[in-house]
Amino acid sequence: MKSGEINELTGFALELAEKAAAEILPHFRANIPIDIKAAEVWDPVTEGDRAGERAMRQLIERRYPSHGIIGEEYGKREGSSGLTWILDPVDGTRAFVIGLPTWATLIALYADGKPLLGVMCQPFVGDIFYGNPDGAWHRQRGEERRLHVAPERSLADSMGGTTSPHLYRDNHAAVFERLRGSMKSMRYGLDSYSFCLMASGHLDIAMDPVLQIYDIAALIPIMQGAGGIVSTWTSNDPSQGGNVIAASSNRLMDEALDIMRG
Repeated sequence: MKSGEINELTGFALELAEKAAAEILPHFRANIPIDIKAAEVWDPVTEGDRAGERAMRQLIERRYPSHGIIGEEYGKREGSSGLTWILDPVDGTRAFVIGLPTWATLIALYADGKPLLGVMCQPFVGDIFYGNPDGAWHRQRGEERRLHVAPERSLADSMGGTTSPHLYRDNHAAVFERLRGSMKSMRYGLDSYSFCLMASGHLDIAMDPVLQIYDIAALIPIMQGAGGIVSTWTSNDPSQGGNVIAASSNRLMDEALDIMRG
């Protein structure tokens, strides 16, 4: 795909984020009703989630009717172009419903099943992280800077982030504890922010278990555009989800995976 087309599609993804924000923000910190999805863990959903995804799907269907769509709230629509948008209107709904601004709208575009570009938007704070084959950037309050991962550190000197230790269940808990105990610091409550902060050079490792495709799709181009390494715990392709870990260097990733495997 040519650079001009990638830039056009990146601009459209940023437009999608703006449309979603207009629908979602009126529901934030508004004590709105919460529905609960059938899941192993508490998995809330609100009208903010649904309204944000509806707005994005409608815009995609008007502008690019041949593109496919995979959304957390409204499922899959097949396309004919080889391009598929992957939408998570409110990633971090648990944070959303208690008024904590670590939730974000995640928007990705896959080309023939592979991540091409991604946007993470936290409109209440004013953070937008985005990435494509040309790099990764952070926008806030009219200013933009290019993202780069941190200089290489050893695992013992590294700082990491994840959503919650309680998400690491059964044998995953022991794997997580081995890694956490080998690092200088592990911070919690970050949702998708941990992956963007790794891309920004503030964290060295970001991870979360049992992710769906719409939880990670948008974040991969941001991290890779900043020079980061993204994998699953078993060194597989993370683009469809799974137990995902990201690191600021190949050496740090290798160290982390060695510790996790015992």
